Amino acid sequence: MSKQPLMRLEGVSKRFAKRLDTAEKIVNLLGGDRREEVVHAVDRVSMEIADGEVVGLVGESGCGKSTLGRVVAGVHAASDGKVYWRGKDVSTLSGAERRDALLKIQMIFQDPMSSLNPRMRVRDIVGEAPRVHGLISAGEVDDYVDKMLLRVGLDPNFRMRYPHQFSGGQRQRIGIARALAVEPDFLVCDESIAALDVSIQAQVLNLFMDLREDLGLTYLFISHDLGVVEHLSDRVVIMYLGRVVEVAPTEELFAGPNHPYAQALLDEVPRIDTRKRVFQPIKGEIPSPINPPKGCHFHPRCPHAFARCREEAPALREIAPGRLSACHLNDG
Repeated sequence: MSKQPLMRLEGVSKRFAKRLDTAEKIVNLLGGDRREEVVHAVDRVSMEIADGEVVGLVGESGCGKSTLGRVVAGVHAASDGKVYWRGKDVSTLSGAERRDALLKIQMIFQDPMSSLNPRMRVRDIVGEAPRVHGLISAGEVDDYVDKMLLRVGLDPNFRMRYPHQFSGGQRQRIGIARALAVEPDFLVCDESIAALDVSIQAQVLNLFMDLREDLGLTYLFISHDLGVVEHLSDRVVIMYLGRVVEVAPTEELFAGPNHPYAQALLDEVPRIDTRKRVFQPIKGEIPSPINPPKGCHFHPRCPHAFARCREEAPALREIAPGRLSACHLNDG
């Protein structure tokens, strides 16, 4: 791995504002107090991903991991902070440079049916982007699409079919082929196997690992399935309500998580050697990102919370070589 990270985020935040509609504006004119709602989806996230690394991004539904993945892939622009690709601030790149950078970062989505155009044949789904961006000529499309389909384990004779004529696992392979067609260096996989049957999940995971080996790919693998992340990732980043709470090499994290939220998450993973343990889910619901708690976001659900946790947000800092955690308990 190179010393300079392939991707670096510096204080990245993403907010979504719900504007007042006409009726709400009228209510305000009549003396009401309706205000715009702001969802704090990602809150000052900093992280690095090295060339050739697989980073697992984990957290409960609603924690902001998919939004962060979209910021990394260039689907959403960050509200605050910087995104660096190969050491360059993406927001300062010229049109051509920005396009080339974003081509090297591709995203594979959770639901392959909704992410593939149902009116396009596989030939066009996979072949359109490389042709438009000048990677191949119009006359090379068929051969190029055949090569991409073979790479992901599909029969090239399927290229004239439509997405609805495939199974879920085959559609996901088409999505992977579409991403690979523009010769990316970095794949953002957003719950890319969650919608598949368990037996098919294993096949697609093996495909991801083979592609990493063959093409030298780097992955940000977003998942709520800790078993998959443990199998796949070199390093794990755990998010809670828009913030990163722990970062650690996979083996070290699963051997001994530091942050109380990480501990609670790993306690919920079924294991053969803990069959007699009573299952205890994390208490309470994840708070709303519209009105996140003051201080540490996890304090309303944390069994170790004390006064400082309710007032001051803990900084994400190094607690051991290669390990980061955001918890006031580390200051004791």
